[in-house]
Amino acid sequence: MTAGSVKVKMTPSHPGAFIRDEVIAPLGLSVTEAARILGVRRATLSDLLNGNAALSPEMALRVEKAFDVRMDLLLRMQAWHDSTRMRARAGEIAVERYQPA
Repeated sequence: MTAGSVKVKMTPSHPGAFIRDEVIAPLGLSVTEAARILGVRRATLSDLLNGNAALSPEMALRVEKAFDVRMDLLLRMQAWHDSTRMRARAGEIAVERYQPA
């Protein structure tokens, strides 16, 4: 079996849920306090934590600097989340494989 044929039946969490549940909540921080620490608007952080906004590289760096969570890990989580959601919609994308002449 090749690596391309491996099927993983798991839906990855949004990185905002990870940040909320594994970083902010254990520290006992409110969204308002965490937003202040990160230097962002409360609404911006709330959208991320609730899965309504994607994690940007800048926000990932802010989380790394404030809470010592590697931005690379967070961005990989976002990419995995995005690719899984797109794969679920693959049937909606009508593109045929290119066959050179």
